[in-house]
Amino acid sequence: MRKAKPKKRIILPDPKFNDTLVTKFVNNIMLKGKKTIAYNIFYNAIEIVSDKSNENGLDVWKKALANVTPNVEVRSRRIGGATFQIPMEIRPNRKQSMGMKNLILFARKRNEKSMAQRLAGEILQAFKEEGAAFKKKEDIHRMAEANKAFSHFRF
Repeated sequence: MRKAKPKKRIILPDPKFNDTLVTKFVNNIMLKGKKTIAYNIFYNAIEIVSDKSNENGLDVWKKALANVTPNVEVRSRRIGGATFQIPMEIRPNRKQSMGMKNLILFARKRNEKSMAQRLAGEILQAFKEEGAAFKKKEDIHRMAEANKAFSHFRF
């Protein structure tokens, strides 16, 4: 690459839990720059989770996030006129962001009243290793396992 790599932005920890992972998650929830609303959604969801599971809501959320985070993915690579799906390891940053985005995406598709309730429901299901976000991770892993024969094409 000709240009220098862009500098990593420093992400400040959130005000309540003092955790940068929470801030990253809230930044993914946020729509149209409404960060306060995103924080309220997250904090309410964590409250709902701690009420329903009788455990620390933040710990449940972290375990749920770990459960929906994929380790491998398939990437398309064109070799000699044919396109192969090649399984590859995922970088830690991308792994984390994929887990967060899947959790939020499938929370938005749920049918509860408020976004906080949807997110709480998806977090609880991910914690129990079920639900749509966990299924997505399983599908990604299954696809990588099926295409293991092409792993020697890795670049």
